Amino acid sequence: MSVQIPETMKAAVLRDYDKGLEVEEIKTPHPKNAEVLIKVSACGMCHSDLHVISGSIEFPLPCVLGHEVAGEIVELGPGNEHTGLKVGQKVAGAFLMPCGQCEFCAQGRDDLCSTFFDLNRLKGKLYDGKTRLQSLDGEEIAMYSMGGLAEYAVIPSTSVAPVADNVDPVAGAILGCAALTAFGAVRNGGDVRYGDTVAVAATGGVGSNIIQICKAIGADKIVAIDIDDEKLEAAKKLGATHVVNSAKQDVREAVFAATDGVGVDIAFEALGAPATWKSALDSLRDGGKMVPIGLGAGVQTADVEINRTVRRSQSIVGNYGARTRKDLPQVVKLAAQGDIDYKSIVTTHYSLEQANEGYQKLREGKILGRAVVDMSL
Repeated sequence: MSVQIPETMKAAVLRDYDKGLEVEEIKTPHPKNAEVLIKVSACGMCHSDLHVISGSIEFPLPCVLGHEVAGEIVELGPGNEHTGLKVGQKVAGAFLMPCGQCEFCAQGRDDLCSTFFDLNRLKGKLYDGKTRLQSLDGEEIAMYSMGGLAEYAVIPSTSVAPVADNVDPVAGAILGCAALTAFGAVRNGGDVRYGDTVAVAATGGVGSNIIQICKAIGADKIVAIDIDDEKLEAAKKLGATHVVNSAKQDVREAVFAATDGVGVDIAFEALGAPATWKSALDSLRDGGKMVPIGLGAGVQTADVEINRTVRRSQSIVGNYGARTRKDLPQVVKLAAQGDIDYKSIVTTHYSLEQANEGYQKLREGKILGRAVVDMSL
Protein backbone atom coordinates (compact mmCIF):
# COMPACT_ATOMS: atom_id res chain seq x y z
CA MET A 1 0.00 0.00 0.00
CA SER A 2 1.42 3.39 -0.97
CA VAL A 3 0.46 6.58 0.85
CA GLN A 4 1.30 10.09 -0.29
CA ILE A 5 3.22 11.84 2.50
CA PRO A 6 3.70 15.61 2.21
CA GLU A 7 7.15 17.16 2.67
CA THR A 8 5.89 19.53 5.36
CA MET A 9 3.25 19.50 8.07
CA LYS A 10 1.65 21.73 10.69
CA ALA A 11 2.69 21.34 14.31
CA ALA A 12 2.04 23.22 17.56
CA VAL A 13 5.54 24.27 18.62
CA LEU A 14 6.59 25.60 22.03
CA ARG A 15 9.44 28.11 21.73
CA ASP A 16 8.60 30.70 24.37
CA TYR A 17 6.86 30.11 27.71
CA ASP A 18 5.18 33.50 27.53
CA LYS A 19 3.74 32.88 24.06
CA GLY A 20 2.79 29.23 24.58
CA LEU A 21 2.05 26.94 21.65
CA GLU A 22 2.23 28.40 18.15
CA VAL A 23 1.35 26.52 14.97
CA GLU A 24 4.22 26.31 12.48
CA GLU A 25 4.95 24.57 9.21
CA ILE A 26 7.84 22.14 9.81
CA LYS A 27 9.36 19.19 7.97
CA THR A 28 7.35 15.97 8.00
CA PRO A 29 9.34 13.36 9.95
CA HIS A 30 10.13 9.83 8.79
CA PRO A 31 10.63 6.68 10.85
CA LYS A 32 13.95 4.98 11.43
CA ASN A 33 14.67 1.48 12.74
CA ALA A 34 11.77 -0.12 14.63
CA GLU A 35 9.59 2.97 14.26
CA VAL A 36 6.40 3.91 12.44
CA LEU A 37 5.00 7.14 11.08
CA ILE A 38 1.34 7.82 11.74
CA LYS A 39 -1.02 10.39 10.30
CA VAL A 40 -2.48 11.76 13.51
CA SER A 41 -6.27 11.76 13.76
CA ALA A 42 -6.30 13.24 17.28
CA CYS A 43 -4.08 14.03 20.24
CA GLY A 44 -5.26 14.15 23.83
CA MET A 45 -4.54 17.12 26.09
CA CYS A 46 -2.99 16.10 29.41
CA HIS A 47 -1.99 17.94 32.60
CA SER A 48 1.57 16.65 32.15
CA ASP A 49 1.93 18.86 29.08
CA LEU A 50 1.03 21.89 31.20
CA HIS A 51 4.14 21.46 33.33
CA VAL A 52 6.32 21.73 30.23
CA ILE A 53 4.32 24.61 28.73
CA SER A 54 4.76 26.61 31.95
CA GLY A 55 8.43 25.74 32.33
CA SER A 56 7.91 24.09 35.72
CA ILE A 57 9.35 20.86 34.29
CA GLU A 58 12.59 21.45 32.43
CA PHE A 59 12.52 20.28 28.81
CA PRO A 60 14.46 21.38 25.71
CA LEU A 61 13.02 24.15 23.54
CA PRO A 62 11.78 24.37 20.87
CA CYS A 63 9.63 21.28 21.27
CA VAL A 64 6.41 19.64 20.15
CA LEU A 65 4.25 18.24 22.93
CA GLY A 66 1.37 15.79 22.79
CA HIS A 67 1.81 12.28 24.10
CA GLU A 68 -1.47 10.40 23.59
CA VAL A 69 -2.43 9.92 19.98
CA ALA A 70 -4.52 7.92 17.57
CA GLY A 71 -3.99 7.72 13.85
CA GLU A 72 -3.14 5.59 10.85
CA ILE A 73 0.23 4.09 9.99
CA VAL A 74 1.46 5.63 6.74
CA GLU A 75 5.10 4.51 6.75
CA LEU A 76 7.14 1.73 8.36
CA GLY A 77 10.79 2.05 9.23
CA PRO A 78 13.13 -0.94 8.86
CA GLY A 79 13.10 -3.56 11.60
CA ASN A 80 9.35 -4.07 11.61
CA GLU A 81 9.38 -7.51 10.01
CA HIS A 82 8.03 -9.28 13.09
CA THR A 83 5.84 -6.59 14.65
CA GLY A 84 2.71 -7.34 12.66
CA LEU A 85 2.35 -3.63 11.95
CA LYS A 86 1.24 -2.56 8.47
CA VAL A 87 0.66 0.60 6.50
CA GLY A 88 -3.04 1.43 6.66
CA GLN A 89 -3.58 0.11 10.20
CA LYS A 90 -5.42 2.32 12.66
CA VAL A 91 -3.45 2.48 15.91
CA ALA A 92 -3.29 4.07 19.34
CA GLY A 93 0.06 5.37 20.54
CA ALA A 94 1.26 5.21 24.15
CA PHE A 95 3.05 8.06 25.88
CA LEU A 96 5.47 5.69 27.61
CA MET A 97 7.65 4.41 24.78
CA PRO A 98 9.85 1.50 25.93
CA CYS A 99 13.12 0.90 24.07
CA GLY A 100 12.65 -2.85 24.50
CA GLN A 101 16.37 -3.37 25.12
CA CYS A 102 17.40 -1.89 28.49
CA GLU A 103 17.59 -3.83 31.76
CA PHE A 104 14.10 -2.77 32.86
CA CYS A 105 12.49 -3.58 29.50
CA ALA A 106 14.11 -7.03 29.66
CA GLN A 107 12.28 -7.51 32.97
CA GLY A 108 8.98 -6.43 31.42
CA ARG A 109 9.06 -3.14 33.37
CA ASP A 110 8.32 -0.85 30.44
CA ASP A 111 7.24 1.79 32.96
CA LEU A 112 10.84 2.06 34.18
CA CYS A 113 12.56 2.09 30.76
CA SER A 114 15.81 3.96 31.44
CA THR A 115 16.33 4.82 27.76
CA PHE A 116 12.94 6.52 27.59
CA PHE A 117 13.69 8.66 30.63
CA ASP A 118 17.30 9.46 29.75
CA LEU A 119 16.80 10.28 26.08
CA ASN A 120 13.16 11.26 25.58
CA ARG A 121 12.07 12.79 28.87
CA LEU A 122 15.34 14.62 29.49
CA LYS A 123 16.52 15.42 25.96
CA GLY A 124 13.45 15.17 23.72
CA LYS A 125 15.04 12.59 21.43
CA LEU A 126 14.41 9.04 20.25
CA TYR A 127 16.65 6.09 20.83
CA ASP A 128 19.43 6.79 18.35
CA GLY A 129 19.95 10.03 20.26
CA LYS A 130 18.27 12.20 17.63
CA THR A 131 14.93 13.92 17.28
CA ARG A 132 12.81 13.26 14.21
CA LEU A 133 11.53 16.83 14.06
CA GLN A 134 13.10 19.79 12.28
CA SER A 135 12.02 23.27 11.27
CA LEU A 136 12.05 24.20 7.59
CA ASP A 137 15.57 25.60 7.99
CA GLY A 138 16.87 22.45 9.69
CA GLU A 139 16.67 23.52 13.34
CA GLU A 140 16.16 20.56 15.68
CA ILE A 141 12.84 20.43 17.52
CA ALA A 142 12.58 18.24 20.63
CA MET A 143 9.85 15.59 20.98
CA TYR A 144 7.86 15.10 24.19
CA SER A 145 7.07 11.40 23.70
CA MET A 146 6.12 11.28 20.01
CA GLY A 147 5.27 14.98 19.65
CA GLY A 148 1.64 14.26 18.83
CA LEU A 149 0.43 17.86 18.44
CA ALA A 150 1.22 17.65 14.75
CA GLU A 151 -0.27 16.24 11.59
CA TYR A 152 2.25 13.36 11.57
CA ALA A 153 4.20 11.65 14.35
CA VAL A 154 6.99 9.07 14.56
CA ILE A 155 6.48 6.46 17.28
CA PRO A 156 8.63 3.47 18.30
CA SER A 157 6.94 0.25 17.20
CA THR A 158 6.91 -0.93 20.84
CA SER A 159 4.46 1.82 21.63
CA VAL A 160 1.58 1.41 19.20
CA ALA A 161 -1.28 -1.07 19.20
CA PRO A 162 -3.72 -1.70 16.33
CA VAL A 163 -7.30 -0.76 17.16
CA ALA A 164 -10.52 -2.34 15.96
CA ASP A 165 -12.65 -0.59 13.36
CA ASN A 166 -15.27 0.24 15.98
CA VAL A 167 -12.84 2.33 18.05
CA ASP A 168 -13.43 6.03 17.48
CA PRO A 169 -10.35 7.53 15.75
CA VAL A 170 -10.64 10.82 17.66
CA ALA A 171 -11.76 9.85 21.16
CA GLY A 172 -9.47 6.83 20.87
CA ALA A 173 -6.49 9.15 21.29
CA ILE A 174 -6.93 9.06 25.08
CA LEU A 175 -6.32 5.31 25.20
CA GLY A 176 -2.55 5.83 25.13
CA CYS A 177 -2.30 7.94 28.29
CA ALA A 178 -5.49 8.65 30.23
CA ALA A 179 -6.80 5.10 29.88
CA LEU A 180 -3.39 3.39 29.84
CA THR A 181 -2.22 5.22 32.95
CA ALA A 182 -5.46 4.35 34.73
CA PHE A 183 -5.20 0.70 33.70
CA GLY A 184 -1.60 0.48 34.91
CA ALA A 185 -2.50 2.13 38.21
CA VAL A 186 -5.43 -0.18 38.87
CA ARG A 187 -3.80 -3.44 37.77
CA ASN A 188 -0.12 -2.95 38.52
CA GLY A 189 -0.01 -0.29 41.21
CA GLY A 190 -3.21 -0.91 43.15
CA ASP A 191 -3.75 -4.56 42.21
CA VAL A 192 -7.47 -3.98 42.68
CA ARG A 193 -9.46 -7.15 43.24
CA TYR A 194 -13.17 -8.00 43.16
CA GLY A 195 -14.82 -6.62 46.31
CA ASP A 196 -12.13 -4.06 47.14
CA THR A 197 -13.06 -0.53 48.18
CA VAL A 198 -11.31 2.35 46.44
CA ALA A 199 -11.12 6.14 46.45
CA VAL A 200 -10.08 8.32 43.53
CA ALA A 201 -8.77 11.80 44.33
CA ALA A 202 -9.17 14.05 41.23
CA THR A 203 -11.63 12.85 38.61
CA GLY A 204 -10.27 14.29 35.37
CA GLY A 205 -9.26 12.20 32.37
CA VAL A 206 -7.14 9.68 34.28
CA GLY A 207 -9.32 9.60 37.40
CA SER A 208 -12.45 9.01 35.32
CA ASN A 209 -10.84 5.97 33.71
CA ILE A 210 -9.70 4.62 37.07
CA ILE A 211 -13.30 4.73 38.26
CA GLN A 212 -14.70 2.73 35.39
CA ILE A 213 -11.84 0.21 35.32
CA CYS A 214 -12.36 -0.42 39.03
CA LYS A 215 -16.06 -0.86 38.33
CA ALA A 216 -15.30 -3.36 35.53
CA ILE A 217 -13.10 -5.37 37.91
CA GLY A 218 -15.87 -5.45 40.51
CA ALA A 219 -14.77 -3.02 43.20
CA ASP A 220 -17.40 -2.91 45.94
CA LYS A 221 -17.36 0.81 46.75
CA ILE A 222 -15.81 3.54 44.61
CA VAL A 223 -15.52 6.98 46.22
CA ALA A 224 -14.82 9.88 43.84
CA ILE A 225 -13.17 12.97 45.39
CA ASP A 226 -12.97 16.35 43.63
CA ILE A 227 -13.69 20.05 44.15
CA ASP A 228 -16.05 20.32 41.17
CA ASP A 229 -19.64 19.10 41.55
CA GLU A 230 -20.04 18.74 37.79
CA LYS A 231 -17.07 16.39 37.64
CA LEU A 232 -18.46 14.43 40.56
CA GLU A 233 -21.81 14.02 38.80
CA ALA A 234 -19.94 12.69 35.75
CA ALA A 235 -18.05 10.30 38.05
CA LYS A 236 -21.34 8.82 39.26
CA LYS A 237 -22.30 7.99 35.69
CA LEU A 238 -18.99 6.17 35.21
CA GLY A 239 -19.45 4.01 38.29
CA ALA A 240 -18.65 5.97 41.45
CA THR A 241 -20.88 4.76 44.28
CA HIS A 242 -20.13 7.78 46.48
CA VAL A 243 -18.82 11.29 45.83
CA VAL A 244 -17.04 13.77 48.10
CA ASN A 245 -16.52 17.45 47.36
CA SER A 246 -13.26 18.14 49.20
CA ALA A 247 -13.86 21.90 49.05
CA LYS A 248 -17.05 21.49 51.07
CA GLN A 249 -16.61 18.31 53.10
CA ASP A 250 -14.06 16.75 55.41
CA VAL A 251 -12.63 14.02 53.19
CA ARG A 252 -11.72 11.61 55.96
CA GLU A 253 -15.12 11.87 57.63
CA ALA A 254 -17.01 11.49 54.36
CA VAL A 255 -14.97 8.55 53.07
CA PHE A 256 -15.12 6.71 56.37
CA ALA A 257 -18.87 7.29 56.54
CA ALA A 258 -19.20 5.74 53.07
CA THR A 259 -17.12 2.70 54.05
CA ASP A 260 -18.70 1.67 57.33
CA GLY A 261 -16.13 3.58 59.34
CA VAL A 262 -13.02 1.78 58.09
CA GLY A 263 -11.71 3.66 55.05
CA VAL A 264 -10.79 2.27 51.63
CA ASP A 265 -8.42 -0.53 50.69
CA ILE A 266 -6.78 1.48 47.89
CA ALA A 267 -6.74 5.24 47.24
CA PHE A 268 -5.58 6.68 43.91
CA GLU A 269 -4.18 10.21 43.55
CA ALA A 270 -4.55 11.41 39.96
CA LEU A 271 -3.44 15.05 39.87
CA GLY A 272 -0.02 15.43 41.48
CA ALA A 273 -0.91 18.13 44.01
CA PRO A 274 -0.37 18.27 47.80
CA ALA A 275 -4.11 18.67 48.44
CA THR A 276 -5.05 15.54 46.49
CA TRP A 277 -2.23 13.58 48.14
CA LYS A 278 -3.76 14.49 51.50
CA SER A 279 -7.24 13.47 50.32
CA ALA A 280 -5.97 10.09 49.16
CA LEU A 281 -4.01 9.43 52.34
CA ASP A 282 -6.90 10.53 54.53
CA SER A 283 -9.14 7.99 52.80
CA LEU A 284 -7.07 4.93 53.71
CA ARG A 285 -8.01 2.16 56.10
CA ASP A 286 -5.46 0.45 58.34
CA GLY A 287 -3.17 -1.56 56.08
CA GLY A 288 -4.37 0.36 53.02
CA LYS A 289 -2.39 1.39 49.97
CA MET A 290 -2.14 4.83 48.36
CA VAL A 291 -1.19 4.86 44.67
CA PRO A 292 -0.02 8.28 43.42
CA ILE A 293 0.03 8.64 39.63
CA GLY A 294 -0.28 12.39 39.02
CA LEU A 295 2.89 14.32 38.15
CA GLY A 296 3.60 17.40 40.22
CA ALA A 297 4.94 20.70 38.94
CA GLY A 298 8.72 20.59 39.18
CA VAL A 299 10.17 19.31 42.45
CA GLN A 300 6.94 19.34 44.38
CA THR A 301 6.44 17.71 47.78
CA ALA A 302 3.48 16.53 49.82
CA ASP A 303 3.15 15.90 53.55
CA VAL A 304 2.82 12.36 54.90
CA GLU A 305 1.77 11.73 58.49
CA ILE A 306 4.64 9.53 59.59
CA ASN A 307 3.15 7.88 62.68
CA ARG A 308 -0.16 7.03 61.02
CA THR A 309 1.65 5.47 58.05
CA VAL A 310 3.94 3.42 60.29
CA ARG A 311 1.52 2.38 63.02
CA ARG A 312 -1.33 1.52 60.68
CA SER A 313 0.94 -0.29 58.15
CA GLN A 314 -0.14 1.88 55.26
CA SER A 315 1.88 1.96 52.05
CA ILE A 316 2.52 4.43 49.25
CA VAL A 317 3.28 2.83 45.88
CA GLY A 318 4.11 5.20 43.05
CA ASN A 319 2.92 4.16 39.60
CA TYR A 320 3.97 5.78 36.33
CA GLY A 321 1.92 4.85 33.31
CA ALA A 322 1.80 1.16 32.55
CA ARG A 323 3.74 -1.66 30.95
CA THR A 324 3.10 -0.53 27.42
CA ARG A 325 3.78 -3.66 25.39
CA LYS A 326 1.55 -5.78 27.64
CA ASP A 327 -1.04 -3.27 28.82
CA LEU A 328 -1.78 -1.11 25.76
CA PRO A 329 -3.30 -4.02 23.77
CA GLN A 330 -5.47 -4.81 26.79
CA VAL A 331 -6.68 -1.21 27.04
CA VAL A 332 -7.48 -1.14 23.33
CA LYS A 333 -9.41 -4.40 23.73
CA LEU A 334 -11.42 -3.03 26.66
CA ALA A 335 -12.35 -0.01 24.54
CA ALA A 336 -13.41 -2.13 21.57
CA GLN A 337 -15.55 -4.35 23.82
CA GLY A 338 -17.23 -1.38 25.46
CA ASP A 339 -15.85 -2.19 28.90
CA ILE A 340 -14.49 1.34 29.22
CA ASP A 341 -16.50 4.28 27.99
CA TYR A 342 -13.68 6.37 26.56
CA LYS A 343 -15.99 8.35 24.25
CA SER A 344 -17.98 10.12 26.95
CA ILE A 345 -14.77 11.12 28.77
CA VAL A 346 -13.78 13.20 25.72
CA THR A 347 -15.99 16.25 26.14
CA THR A 348 -14.16 18.98 24.23
CA HIS A 349 -12.58 19.18 20.78
CA TYR A 350 -10.07 21.80 19.61
CA SER A 351 -8.40 22.34 16.28
CA LEU A 352 -4.60 22.37 16.16
CA GLU A 353 -4.71 26.17 15.90
CA GLN A 354 -6.77 26.25 19.12
CA ALA A 355 -4.38 24.03 21.11
CA ASN A 356 -2.92 26.87 23.16
CA GLU A 357 -6.43 28.04 24.07
CA GLY A 358 -7.36 24.51 25.09
CA TYR A 359 -4.41 24.14 27.41
CA GLN A 360 -5.28 27.43 29.06
CA LYS A 361 -8.78 26.08 29.76
CA LEU A 362 -7.19 22.92 31.16
CA ARG A 363 -4.95 25.00 33.43
CA GLU A 364 -8.02 26.86 34.71
CA GLY A 365 -9.79 23.59 35.53
CA LYS A 366 -12.51 24.23 32.97
CA ILE A 367 -12.22 20.92 31.10
CA LEU A 368 -14.62 18.17 32.13
CA GLY A 369 -13.03 14.78 31.50
CA ARG A 370 -10.56 15.04 28.61
CA ALA A 371 -10.11 17.46 25.73
CA VAL A 372 -8.52 16.45 22.42
CA VAL A 373 -6.97 18.21 19.47
CA ASP A 374 -9.00 16.89 16.54
CA MET A 375 -6.99 17.04 13.30
CA SER A 376 -10.17 17.01 11.21
CA LEU A 377 -11.18 20.46 12.50
